[in-house]
Amino acid sequence: MTRLNPDDLALYLVTDRALCGERGVTAVVDAAVAGGVRIVQLRDKDADDAEIVAQLIELSAVIAGRALLVVDDRLEALIEARRRGARVDGIHLGQSDASVAVARSLLGPDAIIGLTANTPGHRDAVRALPAGTVDYLGVGVIHPTATKPDHPPVLGVDGFAAFTAASSLPCVAIGGVGRDDVAALRRAGAAGVAVVSALCSATDPRIAARKLLREWGSGGTPRVLSIAGSDPSGGAGIQADLKSIAANGGYGMAAITALTVQNTRGVSGVHVPPAEFLRAQLDALSEDVRIDAVKIGMLAGAAVIAEVGSWLTAHRPATVVLDPVMVATSGDRLLDADAEQALRALLSLADLITPNLPELAVLVHEDQATTWPAALAQARGLSAATGALVLVKGGHLGGDEAPDALVGPAGVLREYPGARIRTRSTHGTGCSLSSGLAARRAAGHDWFAAVAEVRAWLRESIAAGAALQVGSGHGPVSHFAGLWQRGGLTVARPADDVAAEWWDHIAPVRRAIDELPFLRRLADGTLPEAAFRGYLAQDAVYLRAYARTLAEAARLAPRSAEQGFWARSAEQSVLGELQLHESLLSPGESAADPSPVTTAYLDHLRGTAFDGDYGVLIAALLPCFWIYADVGARLHAEAGGDSSHPFAPWIEEYADPVFAAANREAIRIVSAHAAAADEETRTRMRVAFVRSAEHERAFFAAADLGG
Repeated sequence: MTRLNPDDLALYLVTDRALCGERGVTAVVDAAVAGGVRIVQLRDKDADDAEIVAQLIELSAVIAGRALLVVDDRLEALIEARRRGARVDGIHLGQSDASVAVARSLLGPDAIIGLTANTPGHRDAVRALPAGTVDYLGVGVIHPTATKPDHPPVLGVDGFAAFTAASSLPCVAIGGVGRDDVAALRRAGAAGVAVVSALCSATDPRIAARKLLREWGSGGTPRVLSIAGSDPSGGAGIQADLKSIAANGGYGMAAITALTVQNTRGVSGVHVPPAEFLRAQLDALSEDVRIDAVKIGMLAGAAVIAEVGSWLTAHRPATVVLDPVMVATSGDRLLDADAEQALRALLSLADLITPNLPELAVLVHEDQATTWPAALAQARGLSAATGALVLVKGGHLGGDEAPDALVGPAGVLREYPGARIRTRSTHGTGCSLSSGLAARRAAGHDWFAAVAEVRAWLRESIAAGAALQVGSGHGPVSHFAGLWQRGGLTVARPADDVAAEWWDHIAPVRRAIDELPFLRRLADGTLPEAAFRGYLAQDAVYLRAYARTLAEAARLAPRSAEQGFWARSAEQSVLGELQLHESLLSPGESAADPSPVTTAYLDHLRGTAFDGDYGVLIAALLPCFWIYADVGARLHAEAGGDSSHPFAPWIEEYADPVFAAANREAIRIVSAHAAAADEETRTRMRVAFVRSAEHERAFFAAADLGG
């Protein structure tokens, strides 16, 4: 029986000396293995056997058991390298190379033997061999490739799928495989993808490998391992992690670092099993399961931390999230000096670190931050020192706000505002956040989206926690509140979370609006008068119909206060905005026909009004408030309030405090309605909101083209 685990084939590196360049093959292999490559094939057609032996010895030393090492074709060189003590796990043979039967007889049953197979005849010939002669087939080419100019006919993904469906052996796709092919090839039945230039030519092979592995895992359920302590009350530790991973779409596994005696009122005892037992748990998992992401929580002691670090180095998953459990709620330090030092060394193996403010202070050797700018500065220092991203959490600052921020070596990448949720159901929030992020990232989400999504889910879970009625201390969060809501139990989401999530969701649209030449030139006063008048003419057409949909919202409103707000907004659209537009236009311009872009936007609004769903209609109306208030305020700041600015009346209309107040009220009404709605309605509201935001972008963009 060979030592080949099918998951080892997922990302297969084939080396190319020319593509590796001045860095050399060894450096590229070292970085790629650190990124998660589990099998490396040394291929060098121009080297003689002595050079191949030397390269195998060097690669064996740098891989150090972290991945399997095979050689292309050179059977005698493999045997000699093994004789000199190198760990070389097997050989890959082409159809014209040495016999696979001979290789098996010389290398023994534990060696890995792969065979190139490009035609059905090659595939079917393998069936005539004794079982166990060949371990896998290298099948290709998928696309034309410059690394093998004499390649056989191109199979493509569909041809590969037909080939592998009839194969009795695992098939690895090779030949011109890029990142965009990975998920499709896995769906086509590939046991893995073999890449050359995608890693050998990569600026950073470690990062490139991680990205390829994320693509490989994106087609299925992410497999996420929690390495943490146990909480018998179920609110924190691995119990919270497993719930969080499941709630965020992953399959959770756990390796236990410590057993605690605790409940919602505190921890009264800790038992730490031998570090060797933890390593046995980790090795058992990695021998059988390809782990897409790891969340690291409580690590009680330097020996435990050292074992985790050693295992991570040997079995690098594509995503590592580290929640540094170092400071108790009481403020007491949980780790001794040696353990703290060991944990700092572990940070460089993480992709994301999620400390609270006391833990962040310990990690950067400073006093705890008492202001948000100070916390951001500490997070930037930690990121620069470790190379990992830092999610800094402002919950310990007090006050009404509880912001978070994703920080890199250069500073803040994105901030996530949010009002503090007043509740005692906060037990295990750090565990739940970090494990949820690991699951979302393993599913293929970028960090910006993962943080936004997990924050929204966790804040919903915190708000619903009190309803669980677990314990008399700080209770747990309700990890499956959203699922239970869909099952009939109503659990409201905080309205400000809905607003923040929606605003963040349209961030790409808002950035695109900001970059439009129409707005840039309007801001600096260089926009041609004709272009501005063309835009105003279409906006006047829009406002007449928009006022009617506002009136329909007033008719559908369930409460008198909302009815009054939408009615006043309809009146303001006609008496305020539309009158301003008409004062700047000639009668002929005011009576312009709607452009295709204007028609499309109005058809969207009329459609939502016709459906009669109040929530969806007001969500569709909101971007015209929100985006114009946002743009108006920033243009007013850029123009410096200059009344001589050629477009001052228009800018001042949308930067007016009265309009800003109306915008805030519109946001409040819509987000409150969405927060209280069921999941299906909330989703339809968000879709309507996003579509209106896209129509706003198109409306501004059409002005750039003159109408």
